[in-house]
Amino acid sequence: MSQYQPDRPALGPLGQIRIGDRAARTLTAELARHGGPKTALLVGASADSLVLAEALDALLPGDRLTVVAADDSVAGHLSTLGSFLAERVQVVSDLSAAEPADLVIVAEPVVGSGEEARTTVERLSKFVGEGGLLIIAAVALPGLSGGANDELDRIAARQGVGSDLVLRNTPPVRVHRLRFTDVDASVAAKLSPAFRPSSVPLYGGMNIDSNGVAAAGIALGAAAVLKAVRPKSKAWLAPALLAAPVAAFFRDPERDVPADPTAVVAASDGKVLSVEHIYDERFADEEFLRIAVFLSVFDVHVNRAPVAGKVVDYFVEDGGYAAAMKPEAEHNVAAYTVLETPDRSRVVVAQRTGLIARRIVQRAPIGALLAKGERFGLIRFGSRTDVYLPADRAEALVAPGDRVTGASTVIARLR
Repeated sequence: MSQYQPDRPALGPLGQIRIGDRAARTLTAELARHGGPKTALLVGASADSLVLAEALDALLPGDRLTVVAADDSVAGHLSTLGSFLAERVQVVSDLSAAEPADLVIVAEPVVGSGEEARTTVERLSKFVGEGGLLIIAAVALPGLSGGANDELDRIAARQGVGSDLVLRNTPPVRVHRLRFTDVDASVAAKLSPAFRPSSVPLYGGMNIDSNGVAAAGIALGAAAVLKAVRPKSKAWLAPALLAAPVAAFFRDPERDVPADPTAVVAASDGKVLSVEHIYDERFADEEFLRIAVFLSVFDVHVNRAPVAGKVVDYFVEDGGYAAAMKPEAEHNVAAYTVLETPDRSRVVVAQRTGLIARRIVQRAPIGALLAKGERFGLIRFGSRTDVYLPADRAEALVAPGDRVTGASTVIARLR
């Protein structure tokens, strides 16, 4: 075959839309967070590709990267970057010269028809190693991607283990992570928490979840409408003044996660309500240690994985909306994320609604790998999170009334 070209019909018309720095970081997030050793295949990168730059920055000793070059300039560019990269990066001009890899990353978004997108995925999937990922983006605006976006959404419904919408790109893109074979939960222990474009940086280590940006935008939009409709009234001040505290509710600070592999961290900020042993046959025929934490409206409501593991089940059960600090809240509407740990234990996180909370966000589909302390969702306004641990191996390190910090406070230890 001839030199790889990004617009060849065999791979679909790639490369028409530029990838910005935030989208590039999203495309390479799995590469950056994997402690290795790992192999990666980067398809369709040019010398000035931000995706290529992010991929090179993510390489560690023992890693191997193969670049299917979009043009002849890539090899010359890499030759100027030093011996560390020269030993770890191979440049090929044709996809057929590449070997299967743990991660296959497409450097530019797919556009064109749904059939072309399907052909792209089918061809690239053959280069994904056992348990590996194909990471591919599509333009997320109707009319610009042809049928490619819809087709990738359909494929992701079957094979997807995570998707991220990157609004801060021109145009916005949606990045899909596709897995075609099973992966062992032990891989999660090698991962650090993933970069999430849903968390918008503000300053230092403080971020705000995209839900907060949307909520603040709605409040300011309402204020603008009221001001235009009733210019002499001060009614517009109410939604305008609400924008800042509503956005602050969705704050999402960076957290330091304990390195101890036996440590179980809090799934959220808040106050410990109870520490008890229970049986729950929905998860396993065994006794669990359940640690329940109440979140007031002043707490950070981003939820994090208490342990490293693979999401093996997720379901939502209907119920009431009792105040989250009351015992009756155990029967509120709740979303259950079941994790399989590297040692095959089952750990469950329950996201429970409260009196005010009516919306649970969960961003980790079945099959996703979560690092300890990794963001996987949130609950809007006052709520409760419960962590279920195998009772025969777990030792609680907190008591009712204790304050905990999500991803940082060690609430238990697994023997």
